[in-house]
Amino acid sequence: MSKSLKIGIIGLDTSHVPAFTELLNRPEHPYHVPGGQVVAAFPGGSPDFELSSSRVRGYTDTLAETYGVPIMKTVEDVAEASDALLLESVDGRVHLEQFRRAAPFGKPVFIDKPFAVSSADAREIAAIAGHYGVPLMSCSAVRYAEGLTVELAAGGKESIFGMDCYGPTALQATQPGLFWYGIHTVDMLYEAMGMGCLQVTATRNEDHEFVVGLWQDGRIGTIRGNRKGNNKFGALLHRESGTRAVDVYAHEKPYYASLLERIMTMFQTGEAPIRPEETIEIIRFIEAANESRESGQTIVL
Repeated sequence: MSKSLKIGIIGLDTSHVPAFTELLNRPEHPYHVPGGQVVAAFPGGSPDFELSSSRVRGYTDTLAETYGVPIMKTVEDVAEASDALLLESVDGRVHLEQFRRAAPFGKPVFIDKPFAVSSADAREIAAIAGHYGVPLMSCSAVRYAEGLTVELAAGGKESIFGMDCYGPTALQATQPGLFWYGIHTVDMLYEAMGMGCLQVTATRNEDHEFVVGLWQDGRIGTIRGNRKGNNKFGALLHRESGTRAVDVYAHEKPYYASLLERIMTMFQTGEAPIRPEETIEIIRFIEAANESRESGQTIVL
């Protein structure tokens, strides 16, 4: 596509904002993603969420002063000025309200993780997108880490009968249970296993989280989260021919660049690489894991 897209950002309270803007707006970057530039932004911010309120001013200043991006007063102003939208607000609770305001403009939208913090909100966002014909995509950047992509391509998804994912699982009171950091490992799991989880069983203590998902065809996927200081993501992929370790950090290319390439393709073609039904199931998986970790019971999705 020869046209350079005008990209707007909604929510300037996450490090993803300067990361994406640098990849788009600086052609000299070694992993520059062509096809568009950030041309407008709305700060947003959640006063009751410290990791939002403490960051929004700094990232707003960075966009305005370092990249020369005009700062708008409303979501609607950004949507009107743009061809496509990155909804980056770090607080998953506000995504439904912000998307509801942007959707009538009919522009394709990427919603950063977590898509929503309840399956009810996730279903409503998808319904609004369908009503306005808005191409929509949401996921964690870790889903497209080159190390995972290479391992999946090497053996083919059809041969995978299980996966064990691990990563840090910090908690935040405003983002229920595993929605804050659990989303990263769950997205890795779904990139390999696909849809069809039947039930989830979770256990936890002060330092650890462990989630077992049983798929309808009998496959099993697990999530191990920790709060002990090991902040690396990774996984084991199980096939009949053997088990392979996934090194998320094996390649120099940042997973933000790999994700942004998929986003730009969606912006240009209107075709998202992840079906809305899968995104909704991912949110329900995390929601069910939260229910299980509180009750100790197995939860059917």
